[in-house]
Amino acid sequence: MRLPSARGSITSVLFERLCGAPGAPFPVVGVAGGLDDDDLQLALFACYELHYQGFDEVDDRWEWDPALLRFRAGLERWFEEALRAAVPCPQPVPPREVREALFTLTSSAEGPSVAAYLQRDADLPTFREFVVHRSIYHLKEADPHTWAIPRLSGGPKAALVEIQADEYGGGRHERMHAELFRATMRGLGLDDSYGAYLHRVPGITLALSNVMSLFGLHRRLRGALLGHLAAIEMTSSLPSRRCATGLRRLGADEDTARFYDEHVQADAVHEQIAAHDMCGGFAAAHPELTCDILYGAACVLELERRWAEHVLGCWRRGTGSLIEERVPA
Repeated sequence: MRLPSARGSITSVLFERLCGAPGAPFPVVGVAGGLDDDDLQLALFACYELHYQGFDEVDDRWEWDPALLRFRAGLERWFEEALRAAVPCPQPVPPREVREALFTLTSSAEGPSVAAYLQRDADLPTFREFVVHRSIYHLKEADPHTWAIPRLSGGPKAALVEIQADEYGGGRHERMHAELFRATMRGLGLDDSYGAYLHRVPGITLALSNVMSLFGLHRRLRGALLGHLAAIEMTSSLPSRRCATGLRRLGADEDTARFYDEHVQADAVHEQIAAHDMCGGFAAAHPELTCDILYGAACVLELERRWAEHVLGCWRRGTGSLIEERVPA
């Protein structure tokens, strides 16, 4: 993956430095904007990506460069403040009630349904657009949540490993969920290479991935990461069924729909493991972090709501929800 074009002053400074040797100082850059700010979210995404697959033209030594880490910390402070302003911390509950609180939170989530639109109304170009958005996370599916494994112990650790083992295909490359999603992309005539569409997705799409990396890379936020994963598992089975139905309505073959078929079954099982064994067990061991679990779940629900409002608003206005391709001068 190559660095995309800068989208403002923050990414301009960041990308210029990353193309040079590690050790270069960073100027002070002002931070402003909301959770959907393109410049800020792309900058944070690029900083996090150095802990994943990285960029072709960026020296791997940047990953732990002190100046870059200070720069990223400033972006993270803004991001956490914006999240706290948008997502109030849920009321605390006793550890034994965490599972029920998660089910209440996820079942009462409000907002438009992208999956329902894809099932009934979307044409093929619109479905491709949706898949481009989702490729930012699904091509690294499970990786952000795997950061929690060494930070857990006992039953919660075993529960997370059980979920992640399924995400990684039970040790079979062709069954890894990221590989199944690549098949969906190929079936829709899209480029299935990692990060191929980073330059096309807006800030709110990047925020969905950034919040996972934020929670995953900080041990203090491990409770939020578990709640985040639980909310994903508890809310994806029905949307996956709708997406599979929508793809078949549009004439897609079995290989193209398999990613969503897999999630209909897997996530129905995972939601019980995630809510009871993983989050419930973690809350029992760390009752002081119960609020963090619920907060992580609330964050993914709020960001998904904002993302759905963006894409559906664009589609219903007859416009695209992606950033237009830049034509070289």
